[in-house]
Amino acid sequence: MKHQIYHKNKLKVLILDDEKPFTIELQELLQNSGFDAYESNTWTEAQSVLEKTAIDLLILDVRLSKINGLDVLKKVKFKYPQIEVIIVSAHGDMDTVIKAMRLGAIDYLRKPFRHIDIQIAIERTQKFLQLQHKIAQVEEKNSLISKTLEQKTKRNFIGESPKLKEVLELALTAAQYPTTNVLITGESGTGKENIARIIHYASELKENIFCPVNSSAITDTLLESEFFGHKKGSFTGAITDKKGFFEVSHNGTLFLDEIADMPLNLQAKILRAIEEKKITRVGDTEEIAVNFRIISATNRHVEQLVKQNKFRLDLLHRLNTLHIRMPSLRERAEDIEPLLLFFVKNFSHQLKKSTPQIDKAAIKALKRYRFPGNVRELKNMSERAVILCKENILTIDDFSIGGEQHYSHSDQKQSFNLKETEIQLIHAALKSNNYNQTAAAMLLGISRDALIRKMKKHNIFIKKKGTQYI
Repeated sequence: MKHQIYHKNKLKVLILDDEKPFTIELQELLQNSGFDAYESNTWTEAQSVLEKTAIDLLILDVRLSKINGLDVLKKVKFKYPQIEVIIVSAHGDMDTVIKAMRLGAIDYLRKPFRHIDIQIAIERTQKFLQLQHKIAQVEEKNSLISKTLEQKTKRNFIGESPKLKEVLELALTAAQYPTTNVLITGESGTGKENIARIIHYASELKENIFCPVNSSAITDTLLESEFFGHKKGSFTGAITDKKGFFEVSHNGTLFLDEIADMPLNLQAKILRAIEEKKITRVGDTEEIAVNFRIISATNRHVEQLVKQNKFRLDLLHRLNTLHIRMPSLRERAEDIEPLLLFFVKNFSHQLKKSTPQIDKAAIKALKRYRFPGNVRELKNMSERAVILCKENILTIDDFSIGGEQHYSHSDQKQSFNLKETEIQLIHAALKSNNYNQTAAAMLLGISRDALIRKMKKHNIFIKKKGTQYI
């Protein structure tokens, strides 16, 4: 039975031997086996092939008439280190064989050899090359993953303002203590999740999972199942066992966004899971040990919710070991320009458009704008400006910003009332997206259902009169 060599891509093999009949016979054998084979009888001929063709394997006679085969091996491994070399020789000089292997040869065959011997040797070499290729792919993938994670963790964390530097310093401090829970507060769109990612990926947990959960985006009926998992058959629709967020986050970080919107009945169970590091799936009685860090975030005044008996004080104490407050964009106006330049350049690249310049008057006007949607709003308007840009320069007309009431003035008193601020944010998000609730919810960083609940809470209704929204 003929020995068959399996290969995904054609291996390119060069034969260098000063015996012409040998190289022709071997070339024919390899071509019939499905390889690209080249033959040469001098080092000069071999060099010509090597310069023109990406050779994978060199079959080299150790004794050539005008040059020592070991010298050829040295030259090949120096100039073409990716090429594997099989040494062949009619002489059983083990010292030469050992030297060849030390110089980088992968195999050795003694002349005369059977066809099956060279086929097996090539097959071994090919498997080695395939393994090397897979390793290279894994290393490249890991490199890309690391780069992607770095981009994810710091993609919107741009600026040189003192307040931003203070936040970064606190985040890196928190990263040094991977068992400590962190609470991040700040308005919608300030980049709270980015801070959470920085903490995770700068810590010793960075190789483990970062599990982001929007607490306001999960329906009340599924909250317990989503967090604790469930046993097959525990309720209608539970067709298989399912891991909850706590199990998924084992040895990693569980990021709870919109934590203040979590129902009170679930808060007690969350507190117990955090304290005991044990959970029980819905419909099961067996306890499962879990280990995780909690990083939570909210845009609401949690202490006020505690006073209103809408949030548990003991849970707040558990979550609030370290507190990081993200400043609004209007509090760090000096970061608007670098953020704007980054977004415009990034979206221009994504949309395959030339990067436009930005009019200085536009930058000055944007620095005066209050940005109720913060960094997320700036990113949104930057993308829209790049899409609609027809000239090679962006002016203030290319940025959709609200009326004069959305500008900051030195003599205007800033409101710190959370309810009023939330109402203003919702109105601004709806208006800037032509009252499209899905788009407004994306701008605010919440689900459409969560937006609808907040609109009902604040009695915000959309009425259409003719073609106008009021």
